[in-house]
Amino acid sequence: MSQTNPTRISRSGLKCLQVLKALKGHTLTGLSNGDLSKALGESPATINRCLNTLIEAGMATQLDTGRYAHSVALLQVAQAYANEMTHASARINELTQRVSAGSH
Repeated sequence: MSQTNPTRISRSGLKCLQVLKALKGHTLTGLSNGDLSKALGESPATINRCLNTLIEAGMATQLDTGRYAHSVALLQVAQAYANEMTHASARINELTQRVSAGSH
């Protein structure tokens, strides 16, 4: 963890972000409140507040099974990042080819 001043962070916000991170890899099947509670060592009530916060923010969703997963909006953020990295990589490759072509 970073050396951020602990008095200048939101503990509840941090817990919600930990829930968001714990959902990684479970987009299709989701995790239950109990799964998250055990994995994070937090009470089910705390997990429920975090899930409600994440759902309200559009970052998580409750599946038809009652389990929780990342929302489509969050997946769109991840996809935008992947697209940006693909574009950057293509641009770097293009510049490398141009530099190499000029060095002969």
